[in-house]
Amino acid sequence: MLALCRRIDQPAANTANSAASARIERVTAEDKPRFTLGQRLVLAVVPRVVWAMLWIVSRTWRFEVIAVEGVMPVLFGEKPGPEIYCFWHQCVLPCTVYFRKSHAVSQSFDGELITRILKLFGFDAVRGSSSRGAREGLLGLANVIETGRTAIFTADGPRGPIYQTKMGPIKLSQMTGAPIGAFYLLPERAWTISSWDRFLVPKPFTRICVSWAQWTRVPADLPPEEFEPKRKELNEAIERARLRALDYFKKAHA
Repeated sequence: MLALCRRIDQPAANTANSAASARIERVTAEDKPRFTLGQRLVLAVVPRVVWAMLWIVSRTWRFEVIAVEGVMPVLFGEKPGPEIYCFWHQCVLPCTVYFRKSHAVSQSFDGELITRILKLFGFDAVRGSSSRGAREGLLGLANVIETGRTAIFTADGPRGPIYQTKMGPIKLSQMTGAPIGAFYLLPERAWTISSWDRFLVPKPFTRICVSWAQWTRVPADLPPEEFEPKRKELNEAIERARLRALDYFKKAHA
């Protein structure tokens, strides 16, 4: 599960909040992954190269926003509030540009690579994923929400299956009371990588449809047997956003 969180300027936290944040930092830092020499070289070089290329090319992209009736979308450059947003892993690159000053959560090697690229865009990092450190990751993201920032999940990351959201956003919403927004970013012209998620690399000067679907709300007293229906509700919302984006560019439905 890759997750982003957006920073919003806040007053200085009180001592209790600072202590809680420090405890989360210690817990999540303990599981920092170890890499081979080859991986360390890749992590030292590739993020800066990708960041430079993405920074240049992204200036030629044009974002066009659509939303289902009754949904107020977050526009490019706007600062959302303490909410949760979910999208599919394949559109990480345009999301990186659309939601700047955010951070990634993943412990896999590929996740670390993406995290370092995001950091160069001003992002932070919190450790934890759907498969390892999930509890610590959720605690860190709960702290993110409680301090007025925004958590953004790649709902099917870091390893899929494609278009199938994990339970993390539902649990975080129940913990914090924050609603979950669903969106998808589709480039009109893009290269598609042969990976599990069919990763999209937008081409220069392309239009990018930012499609927003309905909110998912999770009650604090939701019983465990109702988690799966809520997960499916969120999954359907993200898929609806994706299909509306495809229709926007008059493409065949995937």
